[in-house]
Amino acid sequence: MIELILKSLYFFLPAYFANMAPVFVKKIPFLDRPIWTKKLGTHKTWRGVVSAVVFGGFVFWLQKVAYVAGFRSLAVIDYSDFSIVLGLLLGFGAIFGDAVKSYYKRIAEIKEGNPWPVFDQIDFVVGGLVFSWFVYVPQAEVALIVLVLSPLLHFLINYCGYLLGIRKVKY
Repeated sequence: MIELILKSLYFFLPAYFANMAPVFVKKIPFLDRPIWTKKLGTHKTWRGVVSAVVFGGFVFWLQKVAYVAGFRSLAVIDYSDFSIVLGLLLGFGAIFGDAVKSYYKRIAEIKEGNPWPVFDQIDFVVGGLVFSWFVYVPQAEVALIVLVLSPLLHFLINYCGYLLGIRKVKY
């Protein structure tokens, strides 16, 4: 069971990195324009979309290189059978899921930056999984593991950041 969990999380690495990409590039003065301020808020920028797709594709490419070099113990798929498109789709799906959540957050009149528990943690997972289906449909167990563990990991990592003084809120 532990092996399947690790393999599932490894498969979803492009989406995890894509979800974090906007934070890593937020100081770069490139495409720093909101996509749709009224419906998505000011934090959803074109820079975030581009960086998410690039990070997703890059991480997938690294996985593919590692697979071809013989690192196969965590592979759910045969990376040599897939192009970088799968990574780009995981990355785009992650950022798209986040944008959809932001849209509904505005409809629910939740202020930008305020938490929306569970939805804030699952949005990118659903988006990444759905967009990956254009190229590859993961086994149900893999999808379920990613859907269940990703929010738990998100809460855990944010709480650690809070304890370290990096984040202002616990979640």
